[in-house]
Amino acid sequence: MSWFRRTEKGISTPTELKRETPDGLWYQCPECKNVMHTREHKNNSYTCIHCNYHEKVGSEVYFQLLFDEGQFEEKDANMTSGDPLHFVDTKAYPDRIKSTVAKSGLKDACRTAVGNMNGNPITISCMDFGFIGGSMGSVVGEKIARGIVYAIENKTPFLMISKSGGARMMEAGFSLMQMAKTSARLAQLDEAGLPYISLLTDPTTGGVTASYAMLGDFNIAEPGSLIGFAGPRIIKETIGKDLPKGFQTAEFVLEHGFLDFIVDRKDLKDKLSSLLTLMMKPA
Repeated sequence: MSWFRRTEKGISTPTELKRETPDGLWYQCPECKNVMHTREHKNNSYTCIHCNYHEKVGSEVYFQLLFDEGQFEEKDANMTSGDPLHFVDTKAYPDRIKSTVAKSGLKDACRTAVGNMNGNPITISCMDFGFIGGSMGSVVGEKIARGIVYAIENKTPFLMISKSGGARMMEAGFSLMQMAKTSARLAQLDEAGLPYISLLTDPTTGGVTASYAMLGDFNIAEPGSLIGFAGPRIIKETIGKDLPKGFQTAEFVLEHGFLDFIVDRKDLKDKLSSLLTLMMKPA
């Protein structure tokens, strides 16, 4: 019976009949290690179908998820950083900007866009971690400030999606000034009676957390996001104590009163629309 045993040696398959799996066809979840089809992962808003792990995504994904039909108008798209301090570390700051632009396809760590969400106009600023760790430089602050001004002038709600490692060290004080500038613009948005929702994603740390990320009428977050000012390692070394389990996760921050609620990315558009409908109702 040779049906179940190979009796001939040296059987080979011609090259033209071999089939290789295309790159990028499968996605392995870094959390639970399960594998799923890339298309399935994308259709699930880039969250794991097994454990609901939220993959880190950038502004383009959020804009496609939130704006109707993925249609939007980007504001100040070509704004790029200068070099006010003539900063040099392993390379000159302008050279670092150029290489990051070429690698990421982004002009800086924040994009602002306007469009409709479930038929209602909205202004969204979204950070990109892929551009120097989503660090907050002068361009990031200026884009957010201009987005807020646009929202005020056109009477739209403003949504800020934060994802950042903190201030950009290459711009030092110029970076820290963005905390005050954006906070002042948000105060003007509040005076105009327009809603501001802050969405904190993984990670949101440093000067971003210490300013506009925590100033929303509603502060919300995606599940499992790292949220804090200093990192856990720095805090542990400073206080000399072990940190609680789950420290600085969105769930921990919610439990301690710094968030209003956590929202699954798959439900984000509908939850935001419902919330803004209530907030935009005339008194």
